[in-house]
Amino acid sequence: MSSSLSSHEKLAWLRLIRTENVGNITFAALLRQFGSAVAALEAIPMLAARGGRTKPLNVPSKASAEKELDACVAAGVALIASVEPDYPPLLRHIDDTPPLLFALGNVKTLQQRSVALVGSRNASGNGQRFAKTIAIDLGKKGFAVVSGLARGIDTAAHEGSLTTGTIAVVAGGVDHIYPPENKALYEKIISHGCVVSENPLGSVPQARHFPRRNRIISGIAEALVVVEATLKSGSLITARLAAEQGREVFSVPGSPLDPRCTGTNKLLKEGATLLESAADVLAVLQQHPSLLKESTTPPLTGNIPQFEAAELNAAREAIINLLTTTPFAIDFLIRMANLPPSLCHAVLLELELAGRVERVTGNTVVRVY
Repeated sequence: MSSSLSSHEKLAWLRLIRTENVGNITFAALLRQFGSAVAALEAIPMLAARGGRTKPLNVPSKASAEKELDACVAAGVALIASVEPDYPPLLRHIDDTPPLLFALGNVKTLQQRSVALVGSRNASGNGQRFAKTIAIDLGKKGFAVVSGLARGIDTAAHEGSLTTGTIAVVAGGVDHIYPPENKALYEKIISHGCVVSENPLGSVPQARHFPRRNRIISGIAEALVVVEATLKSGSLITARLAAEQGREVFSVPGSPLDPRCTGTNKLLKEGATLLESAADVLAVLQQHPSLLKESTTPPLTGNIPQFEAAELNAAREAIINLLTTTPFAIDFLIRMANLPPSLCHAVLLELELAGRVERVTGNTVVRVY
């Protein structure tokens, strides 16, 4: 069961995710090991030192975290932790779940069954009209539509689902309107749906933020629909992420003469389900129960095995010797080092906090020199 955090614990969550060398995966590992963010904050200086760090970690003060929380309250922004009831249920189970999500608007929209709809920024008129129709038809069946507030297909998707539930996942802060010409649409979404981001208030979107935003778009939804996309489109990244997350991927076919359809046609060749109307999505989703019913809040155990210093030292040396600047799969690392998985993960946590290794995509790590 999910439950709301106390103000004291939410402050600790915010401080922990803002701590140097603590990313989403490291955050989750710390909570599993210590059971709470408060306990994790107390432990991380010791863990980092064991990992070989010689200078203190940069941990935000309570005052700075309180200032950020106060800014959210002043802006009417909800800061939702992944264990709280208002958090998007399916998003809890992706590989690097955002521990905290900033939400502006009607947060209850995040509990609707939803389908993501994305595509080209430079979309054709027909593509935009089709996307809007799909969004309208999905809304009539009770589904919210998730998209990225970009020009083109995203805009059409939001416009079609304004009155039935729309979720805009943005790359900057929820208070930063991008692109600027979508200001009126942004304001309508806040009135009728919800704008969400994992980035702090005031954040300006940068190129590296968009792929990370895309995994939230697919992570919130039960399925993804792609309408027009070039071969280098970010929509294809979203489709790949959706498939990795176990979501059904739908693609709208298009003319091979139109470069905006090369990406969607490629998805079809790779096994995406062809979509001609919203009925295609509904037929597939109705074949199995809602994923929301199967979604539960991951437990915070605080029962990770403890190891002797000699065991940790030996494992640390073995792991460091195996790692290079080339990404190395953690499962393979466990086998190569011939270590118990729990011991390997404990050492990797120390090394991450010390800044000696970094996690990269695909459950892999690299050594930092």
